[in-house]
Amino acid sequence: MIPLINYIVDFIFPKTCIVTGNRLTDNNSNNYVEDEVMQSIHKVTSDELKEMMSKVKSDYAYTLYNFTEDSPLQQIIHHFKYRGMKKLGIYLGEIIGKEIINNTNDIVKTFDIIIPVPLFKTKERERGYNQAEYLCKGINNILQIEFIKDLVKRIRHTKSQTKLSQSERIENVKDAFEINKNYEGKISGKRIILVDDVVTTGSTLNEIIKVLRKEDVSQIFILTIAMAKK
Repeated sequence: MIPLINYIVDFIFPKTCIVTGNRLTDNNSNNYVEDEVMQSIHKVTSDELKEMMSKVKSDYAYTLYNFTEDSPLQQIIHHFKYRGMKKLGIYLGEIIGKEIINNTNDIVKTFDIIIPVPLFKTKERERGYNQAEYLCKGINNILQIEFIKDLVKRIRHTKSQTKLSQSERIENVKDAFEINKNYEGKISGKRIILVDDVVTTGSTLNEIIKVLRKEDVSQIFILTIAMAKK
C-alpha cells in the first residue's frame, strides 16, 4: 500500500527542482535539486580554501562551494533557510560530510563533538528551526560523532551581518555567545567541529571560537557549505 500511496502522491504533486522548476527524474539522486544543477555549482579552489582558512581562527577549516548572488546555490540556501526545507539541509550536510572525509586524510574522524552556530531564541522561534543544526545532522550521518545542539548559546539579538562592513560585523557579534552552563568544564581537551551555512568574513565563527578556546578545547574545525566574498 505504501508504494502505491507514494506513487499517487508523486503523480498528483510531482517533485520538481527548486532551482529550475523542472520535474525531477526517477533516477535523480535527491528530491530537491537536479543532479546537473548540483554538479554545475562552482566548488572552491585550493587558493579559495586557503582564503577561507585565513578568515577563521580555528585549527582546521573547510568549505565546499563558492557563494555568489543570484546563483543556483543562493536559491538552494534560501529554500533551506527560509522555506522550511529542513531535509534539504540534511542532504547538503551529507554532501559536506562525504567531501570532508575524502579531502582531509581522515583528520576529521579524530574529532569528538559537532555543534551548530546557534540562533538567538526569538529568531529560532520565528524561523521554526536552526538551519545549522540540520547541516550538523547531515554531516553527522557520515561522521557519526557526538552531536550537541546547544553547547554554545547566543545570548543577545544581533543585526543581520549582510550589509555590515567587516569592522561592524565584528562589533555586532562581540560578546553575543557563551558556553551553555551545562557544559562548562566538560569540554576541556575536546576536539570540536563548528558548523555554519556560509562564511563571509568569519566574524561570527571567530566570536564562537573565542568562547570555545576559553574552555580549553583541544582543536576546532570549521565546516560550512560555502564561502562568500566580502
